[in-house]
Amino acid sequence: MEQFDVVVLGAGAAGMMCAIEAGKRGRKVLIVDHAKAAGEKIRISGGGRCNFTNMGATPAQFLSANPKFCVSALRRYRPADFINLVRKYGIDFHEKTLGQLFCDNSSKDIIGMLLDLMDQGGVKLRLETSVEGVAKEGEGFAVRLSSGPVACASLVVATGGKSIPKMGATGLGYEIARQFGLAIVETRPALVPLTFEARTLERLSPLSGVSVDAVVASGKTKFREGMLFTHRGLSGPSILQISSYWREGGEIVVDMAPGTDVFATLKAERSANGRRALHTVLGEIVPKRLAQMIVDDEGVAGNIADCSDKMLARVAAVVNAWTVKPVGSEGYRTAEVTLGGVDTDGLDSRTMAAKAVPGLYFIGEVVDVTGWLGGYNFQWAWASGWCAGRAA
Repeated sequence: MEQFDVVVLGAGAAGMMCAIEAGKRGRKVLIVDHAKAAGEKIRISGGGRCNFTNMGATPAQFLSANPKFCVSALRRYRPADFINLVRKYGIDFHEKTLGQLFCDNSSKDIIGMLLDLMDQGGVKLRLETSVEGVAKEGEGFAVRLSSGPVACASLVVATGGKSIPKMGATGLGYEIARQFGLAIVETRPALVPLTFEARTLERLSPLSGVSVDAVVASGKTKFREGMLFTHRGLSGPSILQISSYWREGGEIVVDMAPGTDVFATLKAERSANGRRALHTVLGEIVPKRLAQMIVDDEGVAGNIADCSDKMLARVAAVVNAWTVKPVGSEGYRTAEVTLGGVDTDGLDSRTMAAKAVPGLYFIGEVVDVTGWLGGYNFQWAWASGWCAGRAA
């Protein structure tokens, strides 16, 4: 049986970072993945340009049953640390918006960098290799792989969550956690489009493809970014963000003209240009298709001069505070990440090690730490992987 110091399950962002750091320490490292290529989720991220971190990443942008768990890792391995690595490799990048950093060229540049760093550390990479079983054996672990059995002193689980199953996502990491007595915080799709019931969809179908700048709120949490009407419901960055906070049965409130008092604007236009049609005036505030639908839905016709304050207030409320109740989300099929995961109560926040199982580590998306949209989840992958790699 082949013997390694460290075996990493999963050659994604967290797994590769862990393997790199362990290799730097002179550890004999094996990293395995069932995919045909390493870093497949990195490859498709950011439209193929990889939103590899966010310059403003702090613990405040992460959701967890224990919000303090991520503090240590994020403070010890910061966005600047990864940015320095990217610069060292001469990878050109740019800030798109809100601190989000993307490759100028291709996400493959990041994957190539990570593969090179693993090679420098003597890390062995085995692709198209599935995990058939894991067992504690003495002070280490026995791992049954499709390529044959291996043994290791430290086992790192970096298998990700359930999001994007077409790329091979499974619940393997959760199964291993349960096998060794670790609890799982309930999982659900996150950073995912929201869907409507049939009648609402039928009414809104003419808006499919229309986008607006919007503030979307669920309870006290709100995000201002783009929102897109789709043939299933709503998408766009603001919706993906709020999906991590919204729960079934709840409403979301959408301001489709943030920073504009629509009621005051309509009243002013009524005084200045009363002969203009209401839908024309409203179409200067929101997209024309949306304006027409709102006016039609509210049963308001004719010139703006013919509209009472009550009518204008009703129309304005739909724009500035549209309240709607989604019925669900598009699920793991399109979710960018998985909310929930391995309960952090069972993990050491400095090393990612299982407190009750010496030598066992959980990193990345499989852990109950989920970031906002915009490079935050990659930063968690780098940070948690770095911490485990320094300890495993």
